[in-house]
Amino acid sequence: MAAIDNDWLDAISGEFHKPYYRDLFNFVKDEYSKAVIYPPADDIFNAFHFTPLSKVKVLLLGQDPYHNVNQAHGLSFSVLPDQKEIPPSLQNIYKELHDDLGCYIPNNGYLKHWADQGVLLLNTVLTVRAHQANSHQGRGWEQFTDAVIQAVNAQDRPIVYLLWGAPAGRKAAMLTNPKHLVLKAPHPSPLSAYRGFFGCRHFSKCNEFLKANGVEPIDWQIPNI
Repeated sequence: MAAIDNDWLDAISGEFHKPYYRDLFNFVKDEYSKAVIYPPADDIFNAFHFTPLSKVKVLLLGQDPYHNVNQAHGLSFSVLPDQKEIPPSLQNIYKELHDDLGCYIPNNGYLKHWADQGVLLLNTVLTVRAHQANSHQGRGWEQFTDAVIQAVNAQDRPIVYLLWGAPAGRKAAMLTNPKHLVLKAPHPSPLSAYRGFFGCRHFSKCNEFLKANGVEPIDWQIPNI
C-alpha cells in the first residue's frame, strides 16, 4: 500500500496504530499474496493522494471497489482511462449530469478530473477480491473510512456530501457540522436509479451551495479522452 504522505496523515495517522488497523493490514496483505485483489495495492489510497484534506469540497461516498479486471484504481465510481466499458452506475451518473447540468456523455469513466478539484471519491471499503463484490466488508475498512468521514466533518468550511444509496445514507448521522450540506438519494445502480436518483439534481445543488458560500464550484464535465 502506497503510504499517505500529505495532510491526511495528521488527521488519520492515529488509525494506523490501532489494533483493528493492524488486523486489517495483515488481512489485506495476505489477500494480495494469495488472490487477485482490486485495486492494485499501490492504488488503494489514491483518493487521498489526489485530494488532500485541505482541498476537499465534496465527499462522494461509494461502497466497495469495482471487482472486474482493469476497472478499480482507488477512486469511487471511477474506472481506468483505457477501460472502454463504463459501468452501469456511472452511466446513470452521467445521465443525471446531462439532465441536470447539460454535460455531454464522455467516452470514458476516469473521474480524476473531479478528484483534482476537491471531490473526495471515497469508498467505505477500499479493497475487494476479483469478481466477489463486498468480499472485504467487515474486515476493518469501515472503521478506517468512518475516521476519514469524521475528519472531513471536522473541517471548518463549507463541504458537500453526496450520499447515494442506503449504506451511504446511514453515514449522515455522523455529519454534524452546520457549515456542511448533506444530499441523499437512491443509488445510481440500474436497480434503484429510477427511485429518485434520476432528477435529484445533486450536481447543481452542490455547485449552488459552494457558490453561495464563496467556494469555486466543481466543473463536473469529464472530458473525452
